[in-house]
Amino acid sequence: MAVLVQFAIGLIFGLGLVASGMSDPAKVLNFLDLGAIPAGTWDASLAFVMAGAVAVTFLGFSRVLKLARPFFAERFHIPTRRDIDPRIVAGPAIFGVGWGLAGFCPGPALTAFGYGSTSAFIFVAAMCAGMVLARFVAQRPSLTRLVAPADPLET
Repeated sequence: MAVLVQFAIGLIFGLGLVASGMSDPAKVLNFLDLGAIPAGTWDASLAFVMAGAVAVTFLGFSRVLKLARPFFAERFHIPTRRDIDPRIVAGPAIFGVGWGLAGFCPGPALTAFGYGSTSAFIFVAAMCAGMVLARFVAQRPSLTRLVAPADPLET
C-alpha cells in the first residue's frame, strides 16, 4: 500500500512539473538569467511555482506533524541537529551550481528523462555518479572528519 501511495505522490509531482513547464531547462535558465530583466525576457514563473510549493509544504507539515505517527512508519524522523557543518553549506552550493549550469534539478530531470531528453539523460547519469561518489567519500575512514555521521537524521 505504501508503494502505491508513494507512486501516486510522485505521479502528481511529475504532472505538476510538466504542467508548470519546469521540466524544460530553458524555462529554469530564463528565470536564473537576471541579465534578461532589462530586456523583458526574464521568466518569473519559477518564483510562483516555488511560492506554491512553499505554501503547500508549510500547510502540509503543520498538519502532518500534529499526527501521533506517520501513516507508513513507526515515527517521524525530524532532524535535531542545529549546527551548520561543511556538508550543509557544500551540498546546497553544489546543487545550486549544477542547477544553474544545467537548468535541471533532480525532479524535473527525471520528468524530462521520461520524454527521452538527451540532456536529461546526461544529467541523470551525472547525478547518479555523484550520489555514488558521495557515498564512497562518506564511507572512507580517512575522510570521516570531513563528513557528518552516516544518518544525520538520527543525531
